[in-house]
Amino acid sequence: MRVPALAAVVIAGSALAQVYPSKPIRLIVPFAAGGGNDNVARLVGKRLADSLGQPVLVDNRPGAGGVVGAELAAKSAADGYTLFLGGVGSHAINPNLHDKLPYDPVKDFEPVQLLAQAPLILVVHPSVPARSLAELLTYSRANPGRLNYASNGNGSSSQLAAVMFDSMAGVDMVHVPYKGLAPALTDLLAGQVQLMFSSVVAILPHIKAGKLRALAVTGARRLASMPELPTIAESGFPGYEASSWYGILAPAGTPRDIVMRLNAELGRALEQAEVRNSLLAEGAEPAGGSPERFAAHIRAEKERLGKLIRDANIRLE
Repeated sequence: MRVPALAAVVIAGSALAQVYPSKPIRLIVPFAAGGGNDNVARLVGKRLADSLGQPVLVDNRPGAGGVVGAELAAKSAADGYTLFLGGVGSHAINPNLHDKLPYDPVKDFEPVQLLAQAPLILVVHPSVPARSLAELLTYSRANPGRLNYASNGNGSSSQLAAVMFDSMAGVDMVHVPYKGLAPALTDLLAGQVQLMFSSVVAILPHIKAGKLRALAVTGARRLASMPELPTIAESGFPGYEASSWYGILAPAGTPRDIVMRLNAELGRALEQAEVRNSLLAEGAEPAGGSPERFAAHIRAEKERLGKLIRDANIRLE
């Protein structure tokens, strides 16, 4: 008896899902090793490897603010053996900064699971006479244009957090973009720039050493690692929220059974105390949820940050 073509495809897809995975899985990270994205990828990759019984190999592909890695992932085979650690940059910021991208953040990917959201911390150099957000506002309004803020680069999450604060607070600050976090942090510590919205993991050691002063956190809730630090929203700016986020995606067309298998395994990994505690130590809050929830999150963030970028007339330099 001849099997109809459509039925054959369904049977083949089911068979593939049943034996999946039968070889190592590549997890593309669009940034260099050692940063927050890389740490999250290696943390969940190890647990995924343990549960699937196959190695998960982290493949760092930095370049063009995440574009290089995202393009590579988008054009990979949709067989479940290539995954991508996407985030706010690859799927919400870059699509609004580039007139043309070599990938479509929605059409070229299958969202698997939102892993975590990571707020930023507003820090100032000790030379700034401010120990609270209110004192910073008083100083900035009395000294318009004298506060320089560093960012990881034009269009980075650190710049967007500052732009949002600038527009809500009505302050006049000068943006100084850098090519990455390391040079920005170097000048901030030296007092060449006065403040920055930075990732928690990068800035926390300098706060504890007294080299920088933390004023507020950009997320919707206070950080578990710094519960005494207020949010910007509760410091007089209700509705303010600016966070990075990380999630696992697969190339578009990856079989649904495989996407759901990966979603379930990642969900179990996020429930492990060691994983949750490690994420919290990085300043990231575990997320989770269905592929559909992650897809909705990507669409909402792309629209929200697109409006912010257009209104602030942010351009790549």
